[in-house]
Amino acid sequence: MEKVKTIQEGMKSTQSRQKSYREVRRRDIEFEVGDSSFLKVSPMKGVMRFGNKGKLSPQYIDLYNISNRIGNVAYELELPLELAAGHTDGLSYEEIPIKILGRQVRKFRTKEVTSVKVLWRNQFVEETNWETEEDMKKRYPYLFDSREIPN
Repeated sequence: MEKVKTIQEGMKSTQSRQKSYREVRRRDIEFEVGDSSFLKVSPMKGVMRFGNKGKLSPQYIDLYNISNRIGNVAYELELPLELAAGHTDGLSYEEIPIKILGRQVRKFRTKEVTSVKVLWRNQFVEETNWETEEDMKKRYPYLFDSREIPN
């Protein structure tokens, strides 16, 4: 048991030393509105968008001015028209339920909550999840029309 303790202490001191080495040169970069920054791109596999394909495709493209600070590490850039589609306002994606696979009633001290197991579009059966029946009836009433929900 002493050997295990000795090894654990050695690992802890080594991890601490490595952490101090790593943090010597690390610094958080903050930009202000009007500063310039490179735009990091992650091209889709097989798509040649910025001149080269595969390993030779650029990771960063051109310097762009920062027009707005959105959060601690999020900024809006002044992009040319061909790249400006990245700043779409109100962009959202809602998954659509296909059918209800199951139903369960959970009993708490003072109330009962009915949940339904929902299969969503573009997801596998293994990725189904439980949602409250009340919420699903409000948002997707067509799922409950004229058929029995399996238990």
